[in-house]
Amino acid sequence: MKSDVTNEKGKPVAARAALNQLEQLKMFTRVVADTGDFALLRQFGPEDATTNPTLILKAAQKPDYQSLVEKAVQDGKKGAQPPDDLMRKLLVLFGLEILKIVPGRVSTETSAKLAFDTEALVAEGREFIGQYAKAGVGRERVLIKLATSWEGIQAARILQREGINCNMTLLFSMAQAVGAAEAGAKLISPFVGRILDWNKKANKRDYTPSEDPGVQSVREIYAYYKTFGYPTEVMGASFRSKGEALELAGCDLLTISPDLLAEMQASTEPVPRKLSPETSRDARLSRLALDEKKFRWMLNENAMATEKLAEGIRTFAADALKLEEYLGRKL
Repeated sequence: MKSDVTNEKGKPVAARAALNQLEQLKMFTRVVADTGDFALLRQFGPEDATTNPTLILKAAQKPDYQSLVEKAVQDGKKGAQPPDDLMRKLLVLFGLEILKIVPGRVSTETSAKLAFDTEALVAEGREFIGQYAKAGVGRERVLIKLATSWEGIQAARILQREGINCNMTLLFSMAQAVGAAEAGAKLISPFVGRILDWNKKANKRDYTPSEDPGVQSVREIYAYYKTFGYPTEVMGASFRSKGEALELAGCDLLTISPDLLAEMQASTEPVPRKLSPETSRDARLSRLALDEKKFRWMLNENAMATEKLAEGIRTFAADALKLEEYLGRKL
């Protein structure tokens, strides 16, 4: 059978029947696993991995990862460290193990309770990079995750100038995306599924993957970046279905949960490319002039983005507290 799957250069690579959907997707999108489970990382072979306190809390309570928890606790006992320092230590320990599996980068998340404190976010980002450096890992393999508040954007601006790459998370709007790009952030993570959740509840209706508001949001951001030449990478995140993720095939990166990666592995249905730099540029777009006042007004006018950003910060902060308490009990 003649091949109809092509790589980024347009050259045929294999017959469709021989490739599952995950393999097809990897031909034109960098696939990232959204998990702290090492076994799942080995199973799906992603290039990068993302973590957050929620994922690490879940992994840390599994028997397989108690050695990492005990190491963090023992180090904490030696230095009489408070629980939040232990949590940072544990996040880095998980990151170091993940980097033994994935060939690319790991994202390590700053504390959500610091989401509105630029100086504290910068300090924590530097601390993470310092811990990785002590373990022999270069900063090119680490992304510091920051909530995309105005303060998070300013922290990214500072860290990027120091050569510390940032992943802007909890991103739901064009204002956040433009702010992150103007700050020189290495990567953004628009939360596709959470945008869908809000719209389904607000509008009391379901959406097909192609009309999904979260998918449409990422397409708009991707087009804006490619039109105006921003080097910031777009990584769709927080998917609710396989179809939702595949509607963004061709996006720079997609971070996908293990359950959906498994669904892709189990199917050999064709995966057509939906996004590319060449076809996404739009001459009709106007560049958005954005300062703090404009950013805050645009975010305020977007009820979905305002609510989901606040909700996401609260959720991550609550799970980080649970992780701190778990480590505290271990002490």
